[in-house]
Amino acid sequence: MWKWFLIIGLSFSAFSAQAQMASLNKAKYMAVLKVVTNHKMNDKDIVKDLDKLRESERFKKELEKIVGKLDNSRPNEATNRKIMRILEQAGKDIYNELK
Repeated sequence: MWKWFLIIGLSFSAFSAQAQMASLNKAKYMAVLKVVTNHKMNDKDIVKDLDKLRESERFKKELEKIVGKLDNSRPNEATNRKIMRILEQAGKDIYNELK
């Protein structure tokens, strides 16, 4: 009988370890995406255009509207899940390219 509890306990701990690793990978890909994006924001080819966008009231309002559709307090909402998958995949692709 105790063997079954041991097997079940090991199964749960293995699942927990896999879940933690998946969660760490998601965080890793998001961190890579953020660092690379911040670095590329200083790329001389786009700095002038970024400055123009920063001054554009229309673009600022558009960004506010876009960000308003995201809600970190409701991460399981369909739009938030889709955006996270896109961001994680982009981070993973960049990570694998630069690794």
